[in-house]
Amino acid sequence: MADKIVLAYSGGLDTSVACKWLQEERGYEVHCLTVDLGNLPDVDSARERGLSAGAVSVDLVDAKEDFLRYFVFPALGANVVYEGRYPLATALGRPLIAKLLVDKAREIGAVAVAHGCTGKGNDQVRLDVGVQTLAPDLTIVGTQRENQMSRDEALRYAAKHGIAVRQTAASLYSTDENLWGRSIEAGLLEDPWVSPPEDVYAWTRPLDRTPAQPVEVEIRFEKGVPVALDGERLDPVALVQRLSNLGGEHGIGRIDMVENRLVGIKSREIYEAPAAVILLDAHRALEELTLSKQQVRWKSLVGQEYADLIYNGLWFTSHHRDLSEYVQSTQRHVTGDARMRLWHGTVMTMGRRAERSLYSEELATYSDGDQFDQSHAQGFIKLHGLQAQVQAHRQLLQEHTDLLHLASGED
Repeated sequence: MADKIVLAYSGGLDTSVACKWLQEERGYEVHCLTVDLGNLPDVDSARERGLSAGAVSVDLVDAKEDFLRYFVFPALGANVVYEGRYPLATALGRPLIAKLLVDKAREIGAVAVAHGCTGKGNDQVRLDVGVQTLAPDLTIVGTQRENQMSRDEALRYAAKHGIAVRQTAASLYSTDENLWGRSIEAGLLEDPWVSPPEDVYAWTRPLDRTPAQPVEVEIRFEKGVPVALDGERLDPVALVQRLSNLGGEHGIGRIDMVENRLVGIKSREIYEAPAAVILLDAHRALEELTLSKQQVRWKSLVGQEYADLIYNGLWFTSHHRDLSEYVQSTQRHVTGDARMRLWHGTVMTMGRRAERSLYSEELATYSDGDQFDQSHAQGFIKLHGLQAQVQAHRQLLQEHTDLLHLASGED
C-alpha cells in the first residue's frame, strides 16, 4: 500500500501538475487539501481538477474567518507592512495553511505533506518552516523545486496527462488571492521597466474609471480590531469584503514594488489590497489619539520586526509570541472611530475619535479656554537643554579651541 501524502492544493497549474507527479514519480497516494482564505471563486472546478489529476480525495476547509481573526487582525494591530508597502496578504496565509496540512496529515495517517511552491520564492520557506515546527516527523516534498518544471513544461505535462488547468501559454501570470490581498507576478511583469497591463488587475479600477465624487466611510475599532462600518456591526469576513469592494471601486490598493525576497533575489511584485490599505491607515489614525509618543515610536520598530518575522515564515516561534503579546497590550485602549475619505486611489483621514483619547483640546487650543500654563515653558526649556549646555561648555567648546590652535600652527 502506498504511503499517504497531503498536498496543499490551490487548483492552479503548479499544484494540479504536482498531484499527478507525486503519484507518477514518487508513488504516493495523494490527498489534496484546499484551504479557502477567500481566494477560491470556483471551488467545485478546483475539486474536479484535483480528482482529474488522480487525487484520492480533495477536501476543502473554509478558513476565512480564522484567517482574519487569528492572523490578519493581530498583524493589523502591529501595522505590519513589509518594506513599507506590502501588507503581507500571502505571507499571513501560509502559517495557517501549514497548520491545516499537519492537522489533515494526522487525521489520515499521512507520512508526508507537499506544496507547489517554487525553489526561488518565499512561500516554500513559510510552509516548510511551519510544518517542520509543528510536526518535525513529517516529510516535506516541494514539488516545484524538485521537478524543476518551467511553466511551459508544466503546461505540456498537464496536456499530456489530460489535466485541465486555467493558465495558458498566452497568460502566464502567477497569482495568489485571499481576503487580505491579491498578488500577481511573472510574465511581462518580470521586467521592472514594463508598466503593468490593465489585465493584471482584478479588484481595483483604473483611476480614469473611478467615481467622480469621493466617499467617506466610518470604521469602528474595539481594542484595535475593526468591528463595524458606518455604524453597522459586521463579522470579519463581511467587513473586509465590503471594504475591499468599496476601495477597489475607488482605485485604492494597487502596489507595484520590487521587494527583497528571503532567498536573496529581488522580485517585481504587483499587489491589490484595498481593504488592507484602508484599515491600516484608519488604525494608525486611531492610534495617534490613544498611544503615547513613546509607544508610537517603539511600536513602529516592533512593527518592522513583526513584518520581517511574518515575511520570513517564523510565525510559530517564541519571538512571535513575545512580539504579539506586546502589540496586544498596546491595543487595550485603541477603541474608537476613524472616518476615511476614499477618492481616486487615495485614502485620507477626515476625522478620528476615541473613548480614551490622550488628545486634550483644552491643552492644544490657542483660543479662549486654553489650560496650558505657558509660564512653565522657560523653566522646562532650561532643564531640557541643560545636558547639551553642560557638554558644550565642558567639551565641545574646548574641542573647537583645539582645532583653531592646530589650524594656526600654535603649540
